[in-house]
Amino acid sequence: MKAKKDSNKAGDLPVPDATDAIQADEIKAVEEGEVETLFEFPCQYPVKAMGHSCDEMEAAVIGILRRHVNDLSEGAVTVRPSKKGNYTAITVMITAHSKKQLDAIYQDLTACEHVSIAL
Repeated sequence: MKAKKDSNKAGDLPVPDATDAIQADEIKAVEEGEVETLFEFPCQYPVKAMGHSCDEMEAAVIGILRRHVNDLSEGAVTVRPSKKGNYTAITVMITAHSKKQLDAIYQDLTACEHVSIAL
C-alpha cells in the first residue's frame, strides 16, 4: 500500500493514496471472477512445454495441442534441447480463441507424464 505522510491530530499516520483504491478494486474484480482475461481473442499465443528429452515428449505435446487447436501449422513448432541434451523445450505458436481453450490446453499438458513444466 502506498502511503503519504499527512499531518493530522493523531500524529504522522499514513494516508492511503488514491491509486490504492483503484488497485484494490482491480484485485477484487479478478478475485470475484469479474475479469475473465486480459487477452483479446483470437490472438497468437506461444504454448511452451519442457520435460526430459525423449521422443514421446514431442509427440505427446503436439498430440495434446492438436486436440485443442484445429489449424496447427507445421512451422509453428520449435524444439530446443538443453545444453547437455537432458531436457527439451517445445514452443508451439497457436491462434488462441478463448481463455477456456488455453485452460484446457494447460490442464492436459500438466497432466501429461512427459511434461515437467508448461508455460
